[in-house]
Amino acid sequence: MEKIAVLASGGLDSAALLAELASAAQVYPIYVKCGLKWEAEELRALNSFLDALKNPRVMPLTVLEIPTAALYGDHWSLSGANVPDADAPDSEVLIPGRNILLLATAAVWCSTHGVSRIAIGSLDGNPFPDATHEFFESFTRALSLGLGHTIQVEAPFRGIHKEELIRRSRGLPLDLTLTCMAPKEGVHCGQCNKCRERQLAFQKAGIPDRTTYAA
Repeated sequence: MEKIAVLASGGLDSAALLAELASAAQVYPIYVKCGLKWEAEELRALNSFLDALKNPRVMPLTVLEIPTAALYGDHWSLSGANVPDADAPDSEVLIPGRNILLLATAAVWCSTHGVSRIAIGSLDGNPFPDATHEFFESFTRALSLGLGHTIQVEAPFRGIHKEELIRRSRGLPLDLTLTCMAPKEGVHCGQCNKCRERQLAFQKAGIPDRTTYAA
């Protein structure tokens, strides 16, 4: 059976991705810890989703670590201060080079575990430079060359929007996923940029949002 590593954050997009890919492949979910403020909450959400999924094709979660404090300093994602609110522009939400770090770390793991495919849950409309088709294609070549191991970076959802993903994944326990930049005890803050994005997507999808929001 084909093997594929999936960058899993505990968020709606990557959760739907690993569930969909597990219908035809052996999936290795990978969570990369970078020291971001919300990681403990994300890991709890991800483990809850995986437990509920109960798919024998989904392998045990692999957690890798790559500390980023020296790179990001007092960035809001590490400090938890001044988290971009619901009306903040995308430029304020950017975590520089995040996909570069995630994909490179997962690729090294893949090269030592006989896996050649890495999937990431980037959606259509993602404005960041490390989430474009051009980036994924060029980084695929660089990783394969640098590791001496064939790596294929895939972003199967890059052509769809979040509301479309919610519709096609409505049978999954999406309420267990976490898409928030300031969660507390597993509850979405309801005030950050990511919470607003999630709320609007459920509204556009016409599907009840069973997510618990603090506000």
